[in-house]
Amino acid sequence: MNLYLIGYRCTGKTSVGRLLAEALAWTFVDMDHELVTEAGISIDEIVDSQGWKYFREREGKLLQRLSQATKQVLSTGGGVVTVPENIATMRGSGKVVWLHASPATIAGRMEADRDTAGQRPPLHGNDSVVEIEEVLAERLPLYDEAMHLQVETDDLSPEEVTESIVRWLKASSSE
Repeated sequence: MNLYLIGYRCTGKTSVGRLLAEALAWTFVDMDHELVTEAGISIDEIVDSQGWKYFREREGKLLQRLSQATKQVLSTGGGVVTVPENIATMRGSGKVVWLHASPATIAGRMEADRDTAGQRPPLHGNDSVVEIEEVLAERLPLYDEAMHLQVETDDLSPEEVTESIVRWLKASSSE
């Protein structure tokens, strides 16, 4: 079994993923980092040169390959759920946890994390809060379809989110 963390940018997938992997003694995989490493260029550069469709295809192939292993905590890209096959792959090889935050929280976290701005190309070219609201409106049903558990991360530290997921995993494995 694997544990897939899904959600919009800056909802805590990487921070929580690292903590979860440590708590479970599993391997942590940041899919965006893997894609960048394989391509040798940033996500922004991949999208600029090849487009979002190409990026999503590469992401899906990476997900397929990674899903063959077990005992991994995978931090997925925010749009991984936009491809139905990816949802099936995640649900078929593990548990899916949706880390959710409000648009205002996400925008604030993005503003505070300017170092990674180049890893997050704009999706619609709008003001950040407007874009977040638009993209979330499109993706909410997909996150909902994919997830086994939803965790609101607005007012929780990564450690608190991790603890709640570990409790849930223990409870669901004893059922």
